[in-house]
Amino acid sequence: MKNALVIDLEAEKQEILKRYRALLRACKPTMQRGDKKEIRKAFDMALESHKNMRRKSGEPYIYHPIAVAQIAAEEIGLGTTSIVCALLHDVVEDTDITLEDIEREFGKKTAKIIDGLTKISGVFDYNSSLQAENFRKMLLTLADDVRVILIKLADRLHNMRTMDFMPRQKQLKIASETIYLYAPLAHRLGLYAIKSELEDLSMKYLEPDTYKYIATQLNEKKAERTLFIKRFVEPINEILAEQGLTADIYGRPKSIHSIWNKMKSKNIPFEEVYDLFAIRIILDSPPENEKADCWKAYSIVTDLYRPNPDRLRDWVSSPKGNGYESLHTTVMGPKGQWVEVQIRTQRMNEIAEKGFAAHWKYKESSNDNGLDQWIMKVREMLNNPEANALDFLDDFKMNLFSDEIFIFTPKGALLQLPLGATALDFAFEIHTDVGAKCIGAKVNHKLVPLSYKLQNGDQVEIITSGKQAPKEDWLNIVVTAKAKSKIKSSLKEEKRKIAEMGKETLERKLKSLKITYNTDNLNKLSYFFKLPSTQELFIAVAKGKIELKDLKDYLASEKEIENRGAEKTEHQQIDALLSKVKGPESDILLIGEDLQKIDYTLAACCNPIPGDDVFGFVTVNEGIKIHRTNCPNAAQLMANYGYRVVKAKWNRQKELTFLTGLHIIGIDDVGLINNITKVISNDFKVNMRSITVDTDNGIFDGSIMIFVNDKEHLDNLIKNLLEVKGVTGVTRFDA
Repeated sequence: MKNALVIDLEAEKQEILKRYRALLRACKPTMQRGDKKEIRKAFDMALESHKNMRRKSGEPYIYHPIAVAQIAAEEIGLGTTSIVCALLHDVVEDTDITLEDIEREFGKKTAKIIDGLTKISGVFDYNSSLQAENFRKMLLTLADDVRVILIKLADRLHNMRTMDFMPRQKQLKIASETIYLYAPLAHRLGLYAIKSELEDLSMKYLEPDTYKYIATQLNEKKAERTLFIKRFVEPINEILAEQGLTADIYGRPKSIHSIWNKMKSKNIPFEEVYDLFAIRIILDSPPENEKADCWKAYSIVTDLYRPNPDRLRDWVSSPKGNGYESLHTTVMGPKGQWVEVQIRTQRMNEIAEKGFAAHWKYKESSNDNGLDQWIMKVREMLNNPEANALDFLDDFKMNLFSDEIFIFTPKGALLQLPLGATALDFAFEIHTDVGAKCIGAKVNHKLVPLSYKLQNGDQVEIITSGKQAPKEDWLNIVVTAKAKSKIKSSLKEEKRKIAEMGKETLERKLKSLKITYNTDNLNKLSYFFKLPSTQELFIAVAKGKIELKDLKDYLASEKEIENRGAEKTEHQQIDALLSKVKGPESDILLIGEDLQKIDYTLAACCNPIPGDDVFGFVTVNEGIKIHRTNCPNAAQLMANYGYRVVKAKWNRQKELTFLTGLHIIGIDDVGLINNITKVISNDFKVNMRSITVDTDNGIFDGSIMIFVNDKEHLDNLIKNLLEVKGVTGVTRFDA
């Protein structure tokens, strides 16, 4: 046995060296004199520090930092400083080594990055759920040095790739955090390949059945696709060569997650998703000819294949905010099939694949300042932080992860705004004072209201008035963080003045009721009137929403509470549910780490039924709610309130039925409704609660609410409905 252990350790030692050599090969393109020595020093320190540690899989822990460094070098294109930091990213947190040791050995810059990585370890750590405050902390480090985030993304990618050994509940939490924040963050930093892989890996754990199904279907059609791509690119290659253009052309399959998104958004089965791949034309062009060569290649492609006039995207003339440059067009292929074609140069492709962030400030290969502007916006948001961290998080997601539109000023200057921005957002983007005094706008010389949603390429002129001031409902009109924070600070000042008046009034009224005016009583009053703060209490008094009779009601309720003991706070309620997880018995669901039988309600947002993959969520007033793992709200709940998520699993079933909805489309025919209801009522003995049918020029569109026993029952019903003549699609929807 001892010999076997020695052999294993020797084999591991050889494997570690093999992986280290592969890392050095990946670092070669950015290596300068003395770099190899620095990387070796970092590797030796990491190896020594983690020597007795192992991952959940049983592998030596050192495999992880080597893999993170490899991703940083190979897939993001970072240099030696980042490789050293990637190798050491866990040592300060997990071992006896201090930041002072790091600074002494590797210098201030490395120590500062590792300090940033250590401070935000909770954000990416398996043992803690992501919280909004942690995320804000992480963004502060992004604004300081973007490499902190890039190394953390490499860390998250490797953790996602090796998550098979984690418990199911942790897999769900981590995958939710990834899809909710880190995939969009990778996208915003231009790391398209990493963004796609993070999305796919999240889907692998959140929706395993759908993931396996699409992956299998893609694999089965691989040979057919390869042949089609070969025939499609042959004539393009010939003409490009005749025109003196050197290019690499290949077909790239769409990610499983993007195919699933298309199936959901268009409500179509896999067989009807035609653009399963994109053709990429990568030109070898000198910088001065890049733009002209891209358009020349576009001309060649569209001479051979007819383009869809609505599907041309020109990010060569106006690159995206993260530096992405490319021409995208969709053309009709030889077999009557739409094919997406992406045209760009080798430089543009490297930025698209490895992320503009890798070029920014650390390489001289690009002078575009899109990312500088983006990071400036991050700083601006952090200077006006929301009181509520979750509001801040939502604003951040909406602004900095969304696609951009390009808007022109009357003098022709170009401004970038997030998709969905309004005329009022544009006014605040120009200047705070212009936004505050805005009463309307002219878009392409036509008068429009403040709420007008801007379109790409609009020319906007703002109309102002000295009498105008920001209003509360403006917050429902604007989407940019800048506009929201400026409106809120203006309203805050106004609120402060009203609150001062309310405070004086309340003090007088409490005195007349012989209630002491102190912080404790003010907090109790706020809680009684369901107001979020004492300031809101003062405002409600100032506006006459709370009068003397209301205060008398409060006084009566306080006496009642005294008689039966103080009520629990929200946190106490949650903690009690989380610690005890007990209640009336239920045979349908088992909940908690020990899967006990407890009280629960089914969430109305996704209507889970037995057989669905589910989790429990502890609410303040309604006990534990059961959600499907693919519920529209699941990612947000798990990412922001991970500590309230508990394991849930269907137990043996009682004879109960659950309400769910089916959307049925097809070709309208005599007796179609009769045939559908026959399958539901007679063949499956299912009760229908309601049926809504619409027919339009021979197309049948129906929604049916039915009661089923479990997921298997529902799946069999869907299968049989699809066999009814004329029915072309049946999908479940949340009732």
